Amino acid sequence: MIEIDGSMLEGGGQILRLSVAISAVSGIPVKVFNIRAKRSNPGLRPQHLTAIKAVAELVNAEVEGLKVGSRELTFMPKNIKGGRFSFDIGTAGATTLVLQSLMPAAAYAPTHVDVEIRGGTNNPMAPPIDYVERVLVPILAKMGYRCKVVLLRRGFYPRGGGIIRLHVEPADVLKSLTLYERGEVVKVSGIAYSCRLPSHIVDRMTKSAESVMKQAGYEVDIEKEVLQQGHPKCSLDPGCGILLVAETSTGALIGSDALGEKGKPAEKVGEEAARNLVKQLATGASVDRHMGDQVLIYMALAEGLSKIKVGELTLHALTCIELLKRLLKVDIEVEGKLGEPATITCRGIGMRRRSG
Repeated sequence: MIEIDGSMLEGGGQILRLSVAISAVSGIPVKVFNIRAKRSNPGLRPQHLTAIKAVAELVNAEVEGLKVGSRELTFMPKNIKGGRFSFDIGTAGATTLVLQSLMPAAAYAPTHVDVEIRGGTNNPMAPPIDYVERVLVPILAKMGYRCKVVLLRRGFYPRGGGIIRLHVEPADVLKSLTLYERGEVVKVSGIAYSCRLPSHIVDRMTKSAESVMKQAGYEVDIEKEVLQQGHPKCSLDPGCGILLVAETSTGALIGSDALGEKGKPAEKVGEEAARNLVKQLATGASVDRHMGDQVLIYMALAEGLSKIKVGELTLHALTCIELLKRLLKVDIEVEGKLGEPATITCRGIGMRRRSG
């Protein structure tokens, strides 16, 4: 069993989720202590329970310390299994963070995995489901990870109630990933969405984002999704947001999103997403700052040498690298400083699926 100090580096829930995800896929038992020590309300929160319960069910794990407020947790995985699973966070907690925890182990299941998760789909502290669908899933496909994520109903704060589905076809081994040379931007697309709000909200977000992108020399094609009560995909509570994705000649996908909030003008939401995308494109990097930490676990599990250039090296990414080194003994090199563009090289362990 490997012990992990939950107060290191980023010091938040990511350490717990990632430690459990690595444990589940590798079969290495872990003990995480000082859980969320750097947060104002340390210990396990309700939104973490669902992610850990979900992974535990997928890998038949024995878990100790799984309760709200717990500062120590032991996770002992057994075997990965396929089949159908259903989980309900019960709040607006992020369904995408549950996905992040589940997806690495699901790749190596003996048969396909189908998961339905209920909760928040567009959350300020997590990747929106649109980003997972349009950026993460296509990038993982380059590595031979075959999965599909479907949004059935949006879920915003405070009640959540969103529904997403994940379907995974297992892989015998994942291929290395090279996203180093960015190439030319060939297309910028996106989606501006709202639920239970006037249609002009989406129009204003779109117009603002288009204006910023045009000033920077990019044309953008934004899909509009305006949902009202009665539509099966409409959330229980009002909400809105926007996602922009730049696609390049080398196959890179660089995403940027912004979420609406009470008192924040729709124009600001569109402008925020667009300015952030322009800033990331200016670095010449082929991977956005959020993908930098999300894809690292797959690079570590894959066969061969992976190399990415990320627009901004985050504390989340550095935390992820430290955990992968400790748990998988993987060789990862970083060229670049925190908060700046960086190149990350990783020689994966070539994890293979157990036949079953």
